[in-house]
Amino acid sequence: MRYPNFLPSNGTIGFVAPSFGCATEPYKSAFANAQKKWEAAGYNLKLGPNCYVEKGIGISNTPEACGAELQEFYCDKDSDCLISCGGGELMCEILDYVDFTRIKEAAPKWYMGYSDNTNMTFLLTTLCDTASIYGPCAAAFGMEPWHPSLQDAMDVMTGKNLKLQGYDKWEKESLKNEENPLEPYNVTESSVIRKFPNETLDFSGRLLGGCVDCLVNLLGTKYDNVCNFVDKYKDDGILWFLEACDLNVMGIRRAMWQMEHAGWFRNCSGFLIGRPLCNGQEMMGLDQYQAVYEVIKKYNVPVVMDVDIGHIPPMMPLVCGSMADVHAEENRYTVNMRLC
Repeated sequence: MRYPNFLPSNGTIGFVAPSFGCATEPYKSAFANAQKKWEAAGYNLKLGPNCYVEKGIGISNTPEACGAELQEFYCDKDSDCLISCGGGELMCEILDYVDFTRIKEAAPKWYMGYSDNTNMTFLLTTLCDTASIYGPCAAAFGMEPWHPSLQDAMDVMTGKNLKLQGYDKWEKESLKNEENPLEPYNVTESSVIRKFPNETLDFSGRLLGGCVDCLVNLLGTKYDNVCNFVDKYKDDGILWFLEACDLNVMGIRRAMWQMEHAGWFRNCSGFLIGRPLCNGQEMMGLDQYQAVYEVIKKYNVPVVMDVDIGHIPPMMPLVCGSMADVHAEENRYTVNMRLC
């Protein structure tokens, strides 16, 4: 596994928009404020040509333009890391315009984003043997004040801290809107995790995962190298982290079935499952827990659900491709990542 150098003091942060950019509110104002905060902290910034563009369908610009921006910024030596401007809908369409062989041959660089950015974070790891960060996009860093999860993301990117713990509360309803673009996370709900088995758990493995909506879209395509990856690292065990965006509980169940039958979950050592954006709405007696666990219980590995990953803030930044040790007891859990 290739690990990029950490972002140094006074280093350069690059920004790209392979999915949505920050052309509209509240993202435009939030991104502007985030830039002020980074510059005040001593960082240099390099913005890609699509950061403020709104010409594409489900992404910032044409697939060709988005692919070119992403490849150029990843392979150049002008920035030390990349943060995606935002998520979106059709980042998958840029993949044909990204040369992953060239990216694999380039010096590794941290890339951070989530949701639609799974199309990059996941493929960097499975196609290029390069670690990435499944974490917040650029506009989130414009909130006032920062939630601790934003500092965690910067601490991971700078190498200051790779041992993270779950947050006490999560956001059920956001207060951020066009009139209040810098509003912080409205964390009102106490965090309660679900463990299988329901006991103190300690388990380890190589982190792999992202947004399930995007993962099943990649499954079976020429970009699907997962079976080779999980076999290559079988001695480590694969510690899957998964979260869902648009999928309802039936969609989650179908997606889990599809990944399981494709062989993705062989050699797994455990699962970290984020709160689904559908908010766990039951359908025909199926809840968010059964949607996942009934498919993977056959593997007899630890499963922790309702963790802070993905679309329901706050989100714990995870290094996709790293080794991790997880400890979970009662409603507390820690993820200690190791770059080996």
